[in-house]
Amino acid sequence: MAQDPYRNRDFIPDFDEIIAETAARSRELAARVDIRTDLPYGPSPRERMDIIFPPHPTKGAPLHVFIHGGYWRSGSKEAHWMLAAPALAAGGIAAIITYDLMPGTRLSAIVGQVRAAVRHLAAMAPDLGADATRITVSGHSAGAHLASYLAATGPEESTPPDLPTLRALLLVSGIYDLTDIPSSFLKNETKMTPAEASAWSPLTSCHLHGPRRIVMLGEMDSAPFHSQGHQFASLLNLNVLNGEFRIEAGLNHLNIVLALGNPNSPAGLCISDLVGN
Repeated sequence: MAQDPYRNRDFIPDFDEIIAETAARSRELAARVDIRTDLPYGPSPRERMDIIFPPHPTKGAPLHVFIHGGYWRSGSKEAHWMLAAPALAAGGIAAIITYDLMPGTRLSAIVGQVRAAVRHLAAMAPDLGADATRITVSGHSAGAHLASYLAATGPEESTPPDLPTLRALLLVSGIYDLTDIPSSFLKNETKMTPAEASAWSPLTSCHLHGPRRIVMLGEMDSAPFHSQGHQFASLLNLNVLNGEFRIEAGLNHLNIVLALGNPNSPAGLCISDLVGN
């Protein structure tokens, strides 16, 4: 049987160990910071966010949002608290958001939830002590796909979505062409239809606009992530948008998350720089 290039577990021998370490580091960070959990941005039980504050917050602090991956059918905000660390190091406030999952919720609705979360954060920024004009966003894997629609108009939308102006997007190991997903190992886990995949593929079916974007890959990401990352970065340049492409040496699809949560790593410093600027 041919190997499925989207099944990351097959390419990462210590898959479970990395997942466990990410969760452990997240718990460790939460134990020593000011964190407000399960703040609602909508009526669903998963339309929730956790807000994490720096040790000495200042009025008008920048606000950084992280969107977790999990192929739209798994993942939690709690397991990704560690991603707040680089934002906190830059004096920022971090928001880790989650959303409803496929197959119970369709992809268009999930895109809408992520947008609603960012709108809600911008509205509540003054109460958090944050500056709504200094919002940056990062997302990993499916989270990068969802983050891309914070600065893109989908094919079913006649006008750009009502969203706050963002300073920058960091898109990490993202999926930008979904057309292989309905026939992949995710077939029964997401029940994504070919029409749905075609409609919500940033490479082929949206109008891009808005802020600076950094497209980041792990050197050891599998082939589809490399090809799509290169294509998406090229598309940004073709549309005369502010795009940057980065490959993080020696990292795979999972341990790049550990690197992102480390304020001293090149990937973590990338978040700190976005937040600080």
